[in-house]
Amino acid sequence: MALKKIHRHGDSRLCGATTTVTGQSTVYANGKLVSVNGDPNTDGAGALSAGSNNVYAGGKKVVNHTPDSAAPDDLCIPVGGAHCGPSTAQGSDNVFVGD
Repeated sequence: MALKKIHRHGDSRLCGATTTVTGQSTVYANGKLVSVNGDPNTDGAGALSAGSNNVYAGGKKVVNHTPDSAAPDDLCIPVGGAHCGPSTAQGSDNVFVGD
């Protein structure tokens, strides 16, 4: 089983935005809220698709930096590029998910 970095509030996305954790408010890693399925980014929209199969926070699957994919954010049109798939670009250096 390969360990995967956990993605958190404020961690970067491929498009240059950061994740805004809105889906849970009680589970932290390194003092930052752990990101869960559906969390948007700071550019608006960009809901994450959690890659964890067995780890949950607040009843929702946690997001790993494998990288995990995301729906387009609000800058997909007109900017395009990474805004059309703003996957995770960062995770904790020492907190991992093993599932």
